[in-house]
Amino acid sequence: MKLFMDSFWRAFAYCLHPKVIMLSLLPLILMAVIVTGLGAMYWEEAVNTVRTGLEDSAALGWAWTWLERVGLMNLKAVLAPLVIILVVTPVVMIMSLLAVSFMMTPALVNLVGSRRFPNLERKRGGTLWHSVLWTLMSVILAMAALMITLPLWWIPPLAILLPALIWGWLTYRVMTYDVLAEHATLQERVELMRRYRFQLLGMGVLTGAMGAAPSLVWASGALFAAAFVILIPVAVWIYTLVFIFSALWFVHFLLLALSNLREEPVTILNEAPL
Repeated sequence: MKLFMDSFWRAFAYCLHPKVIMLSLLPLILMAVIVTGLGAMYWEEAVNTVRTGLEDSAALGWAWTWLERVGLMNLKAVLAPLVIILVVTPVVMIMSLLAVSFMMTPALVNLVGSRRFPNLERKRGGTLWHSVLWTLMSVILAMAALMITLPLWWIPPLAILLPALIWGWLTYRVMTYDVLAEHATLQERVELMRRYRFQLLGMGVLTGAMGAAPSLVWASGALFAAAFVILIPVAVWIYTLVFIFSALWFVHFLLLALSNLREEPVTILNEAPL
């Protein structure tokens, strides 16, 4: 728990470091431009398409009739934007995670490593191509989990718990590899992931839960369409900050854990003479 909390507060403090703030601008600007541009070009068309599909759906006919009877037809106008938000949010979260992972994590590892662990040997147990393959497979598995569990998201407790678990698992997988790729050997990485599996997963789940905050911004955009263009970059900014904090948390935790691992005495078993 001491390692868990110590790395948490150090990550929070490093988020205010001028170099970290400067490094965060590139993925933030890139994500904001992409998401804002796509939203400006396709939002209205997407809303109209989804709304038409919902209105023409025979399966939802009873729902429209019930809303009309109870005087809640205004909710019908909000449903289409909310459906789009439900679909788009996982994509934006994954894009933000990948942007931070590939564009910032190596620089953050170098920053923390040079300041806190200058004597920690870099054994380079990971490669760029292995990192890309590891990340791609993790994203595919996470998206599959999202699709399989999507019907359960209509149950209120699971709507909060399941996304946090899935994003937590994905964050833990991606960040752990990227942080240890430069410093740890394959054997050390496997041992750390085995030894600290639940703490690392807990870190991922907590940051995954923090990533739920931008979803409220997206939902506000659906309710206040006039402000949607402003709310898109705000949501992307929150996503990016969450994953930057997550990367720093994993860097502080794993590099200290690796340093402690290497300081442990190695037991040499001498074979008894015959």
